[in-house]
Amino acid sequence: MKPFFVLVKCQLGKSYQVAAAIADAEIASEVYSTAGDYDLLAKFYVEDDADIGHFVNEKLHVIPGIADTRTIPTFKAF
Repeated sequence: MKPFFVLVKCQLGKSYQVAAAIADAEIASEVYSTAGDYDLLAKFYVEDDADIGHFVNEKLHVIPGIADTRTIPTFKAF
């Protein structure tokens, strides 16, 4: 399994609904509220041969209230 993170910018007033929707969909291993340019930080895992772009597009971008995302792929844990 390969982990990656996604920063999520929500529409105004939608952070809690988006976080709940991500949690309810059971697609993220962890979801955190953040301060700054993005509202949420979520950690995901996909199979080693899975396409992260397709996962984000098909599983995350369909959640109402998301305005923008920034995907951060990871490589090696230290």
